[in-house]
This record gives sequence, C-alpha cells and structure tokens, in this order.
Amino acid sequence: MKIAVLTGGGDCPGLNAVIRAVVRRGEQHGLEVMGVREGWRGLMDPPLHDRLTREAVSGILHVGGTILGTSRTNPFKKQGGADMVIRNLKALNVGAVVAIGGEDTLGVATKLHAMGVNLVGVPKTIDNDLSGTDLTFGFDTAVQIATEAIDRLHSTAESHNRVMVCEVMGRHAGWIATYSGIAGGADVILIPEKPINIDDVCEHITRRHRSRGVKFSIVVVAEGARLGGGEAKVNEKLDEFGHIRLGGIGQQIAEMIEKRTGFETRATVLGHIQRGGTPTAFDRVLGTRFGVTAADMVARGEWGKMAALRGNEILPVPLAEATARLKTVDDAFFGVAEVFFG
Repeated sequence: MKIAVLTGGGDCPGLNAVIRAVVRRGEQHGLEVMGVREGWRGLMDPPLHDRLTREAVSGILHVGGTILGTSRTNPFKKQGGADMVIRNLKALNVGAVVAIGGEDTLGVATKLHAMGVNLVGVPKTIDNDLSGTDLTFGFDTAVQIATEAIDRLHSTAESHNRVMVCEVMGRHAGWIATYSGIAGGADVILIPEKPINIDDVCEHITRRHRSRGVKFSIVVVAEGARLGGGEAKVNEKLDEFGHIRLGGIGQQIAEMIEKRTGFETRATVLGHIQRGGTPTAFDRVLGTRFGVTAADMVARGEWGKMAALRGNEILPVPLAEATARLKTVDDAFFGVAEVFFG
C-alpha cells in the first residue's frame, strides 16, 4: 500500500523524528511512503509530493522544523477543497494518510475520515493543548528554551533591579508558561485560563520588593493571557482556521506594572525562538514512538485514530476525542505555581 504523510500547522521540534519513524517502520510493513509538502495544501491542485525512502530520511532525527514544509491550509475553507483532496489521493493511488498536526490539522483529518478517507493522526503542538494524549512532542523543547531564557533574565533583572516580563507561547492554554515559570522560579505566572487581575500582580511584586527587600522580579505571561474579562492582545490578521495572530500582552503588562509600582520594568518576547532548533532527547524519543505506532496503526487498518501517550504507553485513541476540546491547565496544577507568587 502507498501511504501519504504530511505535517500541518506551526512547525515544531520533533516533526522530523516522526517522519523518519513512519518511513522506517512503514518499510518493515511493506508500505510505500509519499511525503506531502506544505500540509493539506500539498493534497490540493497541484499536489505537491515526493517519495520518502530510508535514504531520504537519513540524518534528520536531530534537525528542527520539518523536511516536508508546512502550512495552515484548511481544505474545508476552499470551494470544493475537501473533494479535491479526496480526488487527488485516488489519482495518486494513496491508500491512507498519516496527518501530523495539532487541533486544526487533526480537525481536518477527522472530517476527511468521516468522508471515507483512511486516516491516522499524530499529535503535534508545542502548546500541549490536545486532549487524548498526556503530552505532545515539541512541548518539552519549548519549555526547555523558555526556562533557559528565564534563567538568563534572572541575572539581568537582579543586576539592574528590574521587573522582567517574559512572554511565551500559549494561545488558549498556559502549559508552557506554567512549566517554564515553575522551572525558572518565576514570581508571577499569567495564563489564558486565569483572567489577569493587574492589581494582584502589582501587589505581589510590591510586597516582594518592599517587604522582603528583594529588588527584582520575574513575570512569565502566555501570549493568550487576558486582562480581567477583556480580550487577548491581538492584531487584525487571521489564518485559514480563523485564528487571530496574538502578541503584545507582555509589553502591555510591563507598562502597567511600571506605571503602578514605579519599578523599572522590561518585556521580552520569545516568540518563534521556542519553535526552532534542535529537539530535546525527550521529544526525539516521543516523536519516534509516535511515528512507529502510527505506521503500525496503518498496517492494522486502525483508521480514524491518533497515536497518544497514556502514562508511558503509546496507544491509539479516537481522533474525535483528541479534537473535541482543548486541554487546559487545571486549578490543582496551577496551584503549585501559585505557592511561589510574590
């Protein structure tokens, strides 16, 4: 059987580990693997694809990004787009698709499966907000990068007696902010799940500086965090899945802290630095395990499911479960972080 593998949505450390594993395990099952370029766009007109062999994926395990390229293309936003994908799969004699992506990419996969396409999913998002799996690959790398940045901000904050605000990724879920904030010893962590009370933030910082004699503080904020009951800080651009491009909450919070407390405050935005570069050992191993399991699922004909980490096992779970709702930071886990606020 010929199968197609694609990567959709934002790039993520560990994608190449999954691609490599699908190809290597697929060959053991007698599968011919076709690499689709630029996500779902590569299955529209004209289809963009290449044969993936053992030689083609040699040496990519440690490489960041994706050798297949990616896009945020949504076939269901194009007139006749989904039918075009199905027609091209038949013309290319593709018997199944392995879709590697997050909520949006796997949401498309779920709909196409309902239309009769043989599909297997692999969860990918550095935000770690996909239900159905304990962790997604790329998340560990993003946390490591953010934690290192926070460690570096500590030294300059202490040297200059400043408050440093570090903005990290996290559109709807604050997993990166919470994990890196705990690991980096942040004094305040702000996440989308908890509307920001700027008075409480400034009170924490003021108490820390004046009551305890400390002259610096670290604030970690997820890009999707919101002030009070208001909206997240955004610009006007939308992608094909209707997502507004976020950014700017870190600078906004920094200005408010400085104005209200009188403490010199600076903002740093990590942005796409969290996405790029070499994946951690954990993400390489997790991506490899996901890829091997995905190829096994294809060989067994387990369609409409996703490879997921449950405990220390990789198990197939329904795609519908993974895309039904976002996995957000729960109160109990965030409560651990709150112990160290202020």
